[in-house]
Amino acid sequence: MACAVTTELLIEDYYIITYLASVITPTGDRPPRSADSARALVVDDDVQVRQTLSRVLQALGMATLEAGNGREALAVLEDQGVFPLIVSDINMPEMDGIALLREVHRRWPDIAVIMLTGVADVSTAVDCLKHGAYDYLQKPVMVDEVRVRVDNALEKRRLVLENQFLQQSYQERLEGSIRELDQRNKEQFVGQIQMAVRMLEKKDVYTRGHSQRVSRYAVKTAVLLGFTGDVLDQIRLGGELHDIGKIGTRDVVLQKPGPLTPDEFEEIKKHVTEGEEILEPLRRGHPLVLQIVRNHHERVDGSGFPDRLRGDAIPMVARVVAVVDAFDAMTTNRSYRTCRAPQEAMEELLRYSGVQFDSDVVNAFHKAYPDVSRLPISA
Repeated sequence: MACAVTTELLIEDYYIITYLASVITPTGDRPPRSADSARALVVDDDVQVRQTLSRVLQALGMATLEAGNGREALAVLEDQGVFPLIVSDINMPEMDGIALLREVHRRWPDIAVIMLTGVADVSTAVDCLKHGAYDYLQKPVMVDEVRVRVDNALEKRRLVLENQFLQQSYQERLEGSIRELDQRNKEQFVGQIQMAVRMLEKKDVYTRGHSQRVSRYAVKTAVLLGFTGDVLDQIRLGGELHDIGKIGTRDVVLQKPGPLTPDEFEEIKKHVTEGEEILEPLRRGHPLVLQIVRNHHERVDGSGFPDRLRGDAIPMVARVVAVVDAFDAMTTNRSYRTCRAPQEAMEELLRYSGVQFDSDVVNAFHKAYPDVSRLPISA
């Protein structure tokens, strides 16, 4: 740093000390600074310059720490935490003020940085503004100019932080409102679908209560398979809604007292894909429900529908519902046949375990309901 500049600053320092009382508003007349805004870091390789600026900032009510170059300043920041204000010289050894400014702006963008420059460095100081500096001071510094620039920088920082807070707060409130509205819409949608299922079952005395029983069987079986939490909730809901696609199936097909023709069977097979389409609004939050609806008629040997999936390719939640759905269908009266005894239905599941049904699911269902004489449960 040039000797002439240092001498000018020392002369100005004398001016500062003697004139301080008249240019700085007494502390009692100034609004108190917060604990955060009452710290400043002064960075300059000239000890006398640092001390002069520190005394000025202390007279403004700020506690100060000093560093001799940019590298020392970064060490102070890492050790002491973020400072609201940094006043830094530009020309310093090891790491100059511009390099420090860039690093501070990258790592601590909320710090207000004021650059200190000589007369010949004004253009450089202006460039610093483009790199994130809040302002610059030209040597020799004047106390009233320091006060104004510091107050302006801290006020600008305060406004920036308040704006960030308000934007974040608004965004959080907006996202919260959207989530709440989305949840209410989903709950309303699910409620409407559940009502549609009940209306569908009321049309057919043979399937009344079927979906509720399947849901309860599925949940109890899934618990023994280790499912918990949200997955268990989706299995419960999927059990209730697994046949929702039958809304689009003609009554003459659903309630036909005899065997279905090939065309009628193709029609009733569509209920799995049509049900998936009906529940599309739930896909993002309840994907397992849609897996159940689409794949609960798949068979582990690959002969099921609609995708002819085999073995582990069938979603586990769908394999669970496939077993309990078949059991409830066998143990309740249907338009085309009378019900089987629960023990006979359980034996049927065991017989086709590993062929039509998942063996682990069949075993879990058997353990969940060891006393089959008490089945079927009431819906």
